[in-house]
Amino acid sequence: MKETKKFKTETKKLLDMMINSIYTHKEIFLRELISNASDAIDKRHFMSLTDSSIPATDYEIKVEADKAKRTLTISDNGIGMSKEELENNLGIIAKSGSKEFLESLDKNTPDSDLDIIGQFGVGFYSAFMVASKVEVLTHKAGSDETYKFTSEGLDSYTIESSDELVDGTVITLYLRENTEDINYDEYLEEYKIKELITKYSDYVRYPIKTWVTKYDKPEKGKEDEESTHLELETINSMVPIWKKNKNEVTEEEFNNFYKQKFMDYQDPLATIHVNVEGLITYNALLFIPRKPMFNMYGDKNERGLQLYTKGVFILDKCKDLIPEYLYFVKGLVDSADLPLNISRELLQEDRQIKKIASNVEKKILSELGRILKNDREKYEEFFKDYGRAIKYGLYENYGGRKDKLEDLVLLESLNEKKNITFSEYVEKMPEGQKNIYFVSGKSRGEAEALPQMALLKKKGYDVLVLADDVDEFMLQMMKDYKEHEFKSINQGDLDLLDEEEAKKIDEQSKENEDLLKEIKEDLKDDVAEVILSKRLVDGAVCLSSKDGLSIEMEKVLKEQNPMAKAERILEINPNHPIFAKLQEVYKDNKDALKEYSSFLYDQALIIEGMQPKDPVAFANKVCELMLK
Repeated sequence: MKETKKFKTETKKLLDMMINSIYTHKEIFLRELISNASDAIDKRHFMSLTDSSIPATDYEIKVEADKAKRTLTISDNGIGMSKEELENNLGIIAKSGSKEFLESLDKNTPDSDLDIIGQFGVGFYSAFMVASKVEVLTHKAGSDETYKFTSEGLDSYTIESSDELVDGTVITLYLRENTEDINYDEYLEEYKIKELITKYSDYVRYPIKTWVTKYDKPEKGKEDEESTHLELETINSMVPIWKKNKNEVTEEEFNNFYKQKFMDYQDPLATIHVNVEGLITYNALLFIPRKPMFNMYGDKNERGLQLYTKGVFILDKCKDLIPEYLYFVKGLVDSADLPLNISRELLQEDRQIKKIASNVEKKILSELGRILKNDREKYEEFFKDYGRAIKYGLYENYGGRKDKLEDLVLLESLNEKKNITFSEYVEKMPEGQKNIYFVSGKSRGEAEALPQMALLKKKGYDVLVLADDVDEFMLQMMKDYKEHEFKSINQGDLDLLDEEEAKKIDEQSKENEDLLKEIKEDLKDDVAEVILSKRLVDGAVCLSSKDGLSIEMEKVLKEQNPMAKAERILEINPNHPIFAKLQEVYKDNKDALKEYSSFLYDQALIIEGMQPKDPVAFANKVCELMLK
């Protein structure tokens, strides 16, 4: 007898919302129905262990298309449903049989942590996104009855007894009529069915089968006559590579998986395989590409790891599972413990997510540290391509990742003539050296030629070359390394002179206070101060800046903010003959001093790799001097 019933808890409006609003992509319906089928098999297998009336069998899930009838059928030989369960599980929206089954298990039973995917009871209704009518034919294992549930996704459904023989559940979708925007017939195509199974359900633990076209071997002499037949073929892999023990998977298998999964033609630079069991249980398989992806810096290259739950694909780019600075890492996380929202599409905010993300970050950084220690050449290759990301990780978050990342940075050393770590710099510091010195925005050759370098060379102090525009911002956030302060050779007091030398320059500064004030007045639009230098040995002049914004940082920020300006200081070497000339001119010809001041400032700009204020006027001055 056929019974017509109203949906018990919701109206047509709510059902429409479930069908049309909860899921982002219509194709998700197949994932949901296959996941439900997998749950049904899990339940049957569990019950077969304790109930002799429910035998185990060769479990499988089938997806079969009938183009003539425009139907798609998903069948499983799982536990099936009784009439009461049909009403409760399908007649009440958002009530989950899977969830109730889990709650009914004895918590002391060894199998009480049985993997059940469906916990919201809404997955079945995703079928109505593509189907105008759905039939469910089901037989509860251990019973004598078979029932058919039929609904057109409106506000009612029918349940009736059936004489058809089924073992488990058969769901038949009658596809909607095609529209200008949507071709529902696509879901009947062999290639599409295979694509969706592989994309979303590849790692469901039971075989998922569909009919696949096979080409017959032609008879001799009839090679031109091509014939085909259909075979029921298992499409999914079933056992995810990331759930296997490391010693069960070869490097080649990992590499092949990476290249196929993430569409790269090269083996990854590094593979990180993580299996964690405990309060939070998850598997992660992470890869560092050998070379940056062609679109790594593009807008479409969103960071994020693929997310699976119990082998079922949920999200392609889950940003919550990896920090922004590790945007170049590819991979996936599979966990049964992550809370999903009602559509299984988005993560809810949860401390478990943050904990997994923190552990993933630690594993990646630990692997990078291992490579740095054991394979320097490989790490140099990594840092050449991705070092900027590590630096960005140090800079962002106000240096909050300093302890995690500071030992992974490589910078060029003038003394060593190669890239070194901060630790290696500190190890070779001469006795008495307190600070770590650096120069920004220069190549090695230009840095070595700077007049400021002479005093550091004399002391035997190494200088790090910051060639990347993010480097100085990074060091500013870090402030120091193991209590060794970072010092720019162009900023602040380097404190390199002995007490007697420093005292002598202080006295000279006092004696020539009026001269320095006059030069500052001549350059009032360009410099904040004019001083006698404690950093120059042979050079006549140089530019430095006050603490805060450096000249190099100004260059970087100017592109975004034209108002950015460092407080420049013109430093004059009191031991250079040019200073004696300035003293002489100041006494005899103050108009000429103005010209000298401008000329020296232009020289200092050129030394810093910058253009003179007036290149033509500067060139004319040089010619005049040459003719004298």
